[in-house]
Amino acid sequence: MSVRVEFREVSRSFGPVQVLHGVSFALEPGRIYGLLGENGAGKSTLMKMLAGYLEPSGGDILVDGEPVHFRSSRDAEARGIVLIHQEFNLAEDLTIAQNIFLGHEKKRGWLLDDAAMNQAAADVLRQVGLDRSADTRVRQLIVAEKQMVEIAKALAREARLLIMDEPTATLTPGETQRLFALMAQLKAEGVTLLYISHKLDEVERVTDEIVVMRDGRFVTRRPTASVTRHDMANLMVGREISDLFPAKEAAPEGAPILQVRGFSVPGWARDVSFEVRPGEILGFAGLVGAGRTELFEGLLGLRPSSGDIVVAGQPVKLRNPGEAANEGITYLSEDRKGKGLHVDFGLRENLTLMNLKDYARPWLQPAREREAMQQAVQAFGIRTGNVDQKASALSGGNQQKLALAKVLQPQPRVVVLDEPTRGVDVGAKRDIYFLVQRLAREGRAVIVISSELIELIGLCHRVAVMRGGQLTATLADTQLSEEELIAHATGTR
Repeated sequence: MSVRVEFREVSRSFGPVQVLHGVSFALEPGRIYGLLGENGAGKSTLMKMLAGYLEPSGGDILVDGEPVHFRSSRDAEARGIVLIHQEFNLAEDLTIAQNIFLGHEKKRGWLLDDAAMNQAAADVLRQVGLDRSADTRVRQLIVAEKQMVEIAKALAREARLLIMDEPTATLTPGETQRLFALMAQLKAEGVTLLYISHKLDEVERVTDEIVVMRDGRFVTRRPTASVTRHDMANLMVGREISDLFPAKEAAPEGAPILQVRGFSVPGWARDVSFEVRPGEILGFAGLVGAGRTELFEGLLGLRPSSGDIVVAGQPVKLRNPGEAANEGITYLSEDRKGKGLHVDFGLRENLTLMNLKDYARPWLQPAREREAMQQAVQAFGIRTGNVDQKASALSGGNQQKLALAKVLQPQPRVVVLDEPTRGVDVGAKRDIYFLVQRLAREGRAVIVISSELIELIGLCHRVAVMRGGQLTATLADTQLSEEELIAHATGTR
């Protein structure tokens, strides 16, 4: 049975801050909607209310013409409404099957029916194209596989309205294609899909209509075929967006600030060598599982590794990120919530954590931390009504800006940014791109690991390509194209 949903003058406040203002629009059954808006536009808040995680402060949500008041996500799931969160909602120490059926366990009498759950989990894993045993512990999965488990979990709930929040952020092109085929199949079965994504090419490709929100308000609803990607971006930000990438400057010359020779991370990277100069933006491309993230985790002492590291002409051994920061190298993790930030800490505590010695002389000085946080709000465009709130209160994009500000606090000479615009809207992407160029202009070396090829092409002086744990090519600016990068990443060059 299909589901029709209507929002009527829906509002939501968090204390004195109103984040949704009288939102009204309807969703018809069996269609794919792209829900667009900048970070902080209210998209996730609205979807959390539809999925039973939050209650409206005012207005009504109607399902099949009847006002509903979901007290929990289980109430929403009982009506066939399921949300796949942008940030994973998985229990790391449980198996895939146990996660899929957590709170919805199959039983045989009084006992759990593990065999039935494993079999049913295997069926939905095949449906999403994840080649893993249902009894694999979630902690053993890479990020992209965890995303597929989240999708499988939703399918096991027999969703009639499925909300997908940035589902392809960590997926390979092949996995993305399988997801799109699955979406088409679900649509044909009458399922309504809400697709939240900042990848406008995907929105253009897979959705029937777009719904645009801005500053907590409904802006417009239009057939996707009637708007271009450029139109979408302008509607999201409320102004003309041009020049997404800064004009690329000439590649710097001179001695490298960082040289890496014969570097290996067991199981992930083998005999990798590269160098980067002050003022250079060096990209790292490759499919998920190519070893890019693990290579840099090894460089910073987060994984066992071997090989030579030379910083400013001096050999160094980095046993942990603290030692790396002391040598002028910092790293922004791709896993913002799991490794980049302590979301239950305050904003200023997160900001100063890597550089705490400068704010504790000899005791912690909250006034100086607050001043630094206020400066970061201005410098990075972090949207927050209160610098003393927790990081968990920020939208995903604003959390990313906070994480960026944090890794720049120690004033590094080399900064490694792993998927710096994952889950970030087009306006914030542009801000981050211009920030990256500013860092290079200041004489820092910037390494950008990204799965978005257009991002690497538009931003970097050179791009190193990894495949199967090895560095297969390093391409100069004049050689950069999507076709060339894909060819080296897949081994067809």
